[in-house]
Amino acid sequence: MVSVSTLAAITVDGLAFGASLALLGVGITLVYGLGEVLNLAIGAFAVIAAISASLLVDGGVALPVAALAGLGLVGVFGLVVDRTLLSLVYRSEGEERILLGIFTTLGLAVLLEGVLVNFVSSRYSLPLDVPPVNVGAALVTGTSVVSIAVASVVLLVLFAFLNRTFLGKATRTIFQDERGAQLVGIDPRKIRTLVFVLSAVVAGLAGLLVAARSNVGVGNAFQFTTFALIVSIVGGVRSLVGAVIAGALLGLVNTFASFFVGSYVATVILFGAAIVFLLFRPEVMSS
Repeated sequence: MVSVSTLAAITVDGLAFGASLALLGVGITLVYGLGEVLNLAIGAFAVIAAISASLLVDGGVALPVAALAGLGLVGVFGLVVDRTLLSLVYRSEGEERILLGIFTTLGLAVLLEGVLVNFVSSRYSLPLDVPPVNVGAALVTGTSVVSIAVASVVLLVLFAFLNRTFLGKATRTIFQDERGAQLVGIDPRKIRTLVFVLSAVVAGLAGLLVAARSNVGVGNAFQFTTFALIVSIVGGVRSLVGAVIAGALLGLVNTFASFFVGSYVATVILFGAAIVFLLFRPEVMSS
């Protein structure tokens, strides 16, 4: 019989994992919702941030500085990708752009994985060294609490940016009516560049949070991309709120399943849960 305190601890761990999933889902939803580009290289961005930060820590750099450097690196890399590869993609429209975006980012993901395997084949982590925390009667890991707190703050800042700032409102306008946005002087290409860099940084943060809780290697890039796709599709490919809710729910499902039946079966259950969510998705997640 599993105690209530154990279930509470699993719940907190599930929400911590779900926070990382939510960030990945938001990253892929931002780019698809704004530019109809399904970024299949988003897992590589997460892995690059985690590995680069870990290597810097191993080299004696303080963890906060290393984390910021890792995020800065994927931000700059995202800018380069946007101004080169995606410039070709954005010249097309409709279904052609979607297909071209899929093949372009998939090719980028394969290229990055091939390069990374030759230079950083080990697995890396970013231990936070945070003591356990009492949450009610449960003793939960401090890393999980920090992961939830960091992801929550970042998501709140992101939503505040989209709802309170001029650039954020311009982004939402393009989401809803690109032609109308152009008529009032908004340049969709510049906004897409901003959002792609933002999505790369958000994915990088997800990679850092996962590395804080477990080891991360190059092989995780495909897994992260798969998680991001599941979260985005379940939450609604154009709904940021839906991506956050879906990430939290799927994180809980995966963590509880891992505890009771093992990680391999948990992955199968995760896909099953995604199918169930799609069949009976609440209205808030499909809007």
